[in-house]
Amino acid sequence: MHHLIIGAGPAGVRAAETLRKLDPQSRVTLIDGEGEAPYSRMAIPYYLEGKIDEQGTWLHRPLDWYGEQGIELIRGRVKSVDAAAKSVTLENGTTLPYDRLLLATGARAVNPPVEGLSGARVRHCWTLDDARAIETFAQKGSDVVLMGAGFIGSIILEALVRRGVNLTVVEIEDRMVPRMLDETAGNMLKAWCENHGVRVLTSTRIERVGETDKGLEVFTSNGETLHADLLVVAAGVTPNIECMDGTGIEKRTGVIVNARMETSLPDVWAAGDCAEGCDFSTGDLNTLAIQPVAVEQAVIAAKNMAGIPAEYHCALPMNVLDTMGLITTSFGRHDGLEIGERAVLHDPDHWRYIRLEFHEDRIIGAQTAGHVNMVGVLRGLIQGRMALGPWKERLLKTPHRVAEAYVDLARGLS
Repeated sequence: MHHLIIGAGPAGVRAAETLRKLDPQSRVTLIDGEGEAPYSRMAIPYYLEGKIDEQGTWLHRPLDWYGEQGIELIRGRVKSVDAAAKSVTLENGTTLPYDRLLLATGARAVNPPVEGLSGARVRHCWTLDDARAIETFAQKGSDVVLMGAGFIGSIILEALVRRGVNLTVVEIEDRMVPRMLDETAGNMLKAWCENHGVRVLTSTRIERVGETDKGLEVFTSNGETLHADLLVVAAGVTPNIECMDGTGIEKRTGVIVNARMETSLPDVWAAGDCAEGCDFSTGDLNTLAIQPVAVEQAVIAAKNMAGIPAEYHCALPMNVLDTMGLITTSFGRHDGLEIGERAVLHDPDHWRYIRLEFHEDRIIGAQTAGHVNMVGVLRGLIQGRMALGPWKERLLKTPHRVAEAYVDLARGLS
């Protein structure tokens, strides 16, 4: 049995590890398309902050670990997949047959349609190669513009601040992290960043970028021209699924998978950022680009590839962001339902915010800022679909008591 895995990020590597344990007689091949040691993108900010070196981003050290485990690591980008012939062709012309195939191709950063987003001083912060370029230009005292204040952009923000740059953030929406936080929480985060020396321009577009002998000129929709030694683009990502063109695989934004992480093609599974599976909050299909979800999906896919039935029953949308010490979170249907109820507690003087969303007798979503001890509690209440009973009325009046509610409900008390 030959298990072939396209993609050597956390999902691909965890799947390879699992297959090697569960199917020790099989052949396991891992295809890396970047030419790097398999690494975690989530470690890149720590690398930029100087907390770890490049090897600290690697998923396994030393690099010969893969060979020692009987996992064949192949370098090369996949050009196409022939599902009928059960083979994969690399860009260099090499063809690899497979018995069972896992797509763990991840996602890539995208550029919005803005003139001038090219050149050495314009980078994403998505790959180790990006990180090396950012190291070069983001020196202490340099001027850096960050395009985008979403989840990924806000993670990059802190790494840039810790490098000592003069940072300006440009966000097209009216608040920071608009897909995670409402106007109150998003603007609380903006004020926090500004209090820590970061300039944040919301409701502002970058319209054009020009290059001079001194660096970049970044032209914004508010009429201002920003000088930059470096422009970091954090405008979103899209799944890498082009290699499946022409296969007839069912896809939307990503490749559609069922609870066993199977695609619509026989002997083909998918996991991680390229997979579109069940969203716990809506029951609809969604791509949840979260590393813990990617790893969990990879284990489920590997078990089924090894002939051990297993199912992944929907992923809970959950984000936890630490921005220079301010913890912000969102869970589930953080924007609520029209027919639901809501509890809000806002304490701007102490940088705290709670918003709970209810439907009938349950909490279905939440947002917080400044509350560091609520992550596990809120996840448990929402993912456990815990019936609140008398606690619902208490939480509507005093939402900060969610930890107390969780303990009582877990004990069967009310």
